[in-house]
Amino acid sequence: MEELIPLIAIICIFVLCPWLFLHYATRRREMQGLSREDEKMLEDLWQLANRMERRVESLETILDAKAPNWREKS
Repeated sequence: MEELIPLIAIICIFVLCPWLFLHYATRRREMQGLSREDEKMLEDLWQLANRMERRVESLETILDAKAPNWREKS
């Protein structure tokens, strides 16, 4: 039984410790990126923001035509 202790120690040092380190390093790297759901939500928000910007520009164009001094009143 005493002969197994050095063997177990060597296995722990050269196999288990590096495996644990690499396993959690990979997990941490995976968590840093965006998930597919997050990417989809970000794309949807980007499209909504662009639509809103176009609407605001249209409203400003209409207001410039109907009430030229509207910017100075606010």
